Amino acid sequence: MEFEPIVSHIKDELGEVIISTDETSNPMSIEISAKDVLACFNFLHTNDQLYFDMLSCISGVDNGVEAGSMEVVYNLYSIPYDHHLMIKVKLDREKAEIPSVTGIWKTADWLERETYDMYGIQFTDHPDLRRILLTADWEGFPLRKDYEHQDKYRGITVAYDIPSDDDQTEDKDRR
Repeated sequence: MEFEPIVSHIKDELGEVIISTDETSNPMSIEISAKDVLACFNFLHTNDQLYFDMLSCISGVDNGVEAGSMEVVYNLYSIPYDHHLMIKVKLDREKAEIPSVTGIWKTADWLERETYDMYGIQFTDHPDLRRILLTADWEGFPLRKDYEHQDKYRGITVAYDIPSDDDQTEDKDRR
């Protein structure tokens, strides 16, 4: 099914839940609000003509402190119908919270945990929201733009040797 009929199905069933569409993204995408996530995703999963049976990916996006927002991006796929859809949900950075979709797609369990671990986005009603990539005592969320690296971890000095632009230029000259 093409993008426009998918959008029409959503609007016919759920009304004006779509905030915006982007036909230049790949896959084409819609933006919805966090309050509409469960209703929209349940519809996309259970509708006989759409049947998005696979949640391929969940990604977090930090738009920065200045923008004051974060995003959760879902990539859905329908195996029997071979169509794709990306859904974006913008969140307030100070209260980055969204309903868990683990009740719809089991794979959301670990994908939501990864997004929480790296960005600190809370997935309400998640059955086991805890760190999955970092240790439980890790401080902060490394993919947030305002993340500050720890100087010490468990009493060990953590050295970050981040090359400067001059170092990279010298490396190129040596080649």
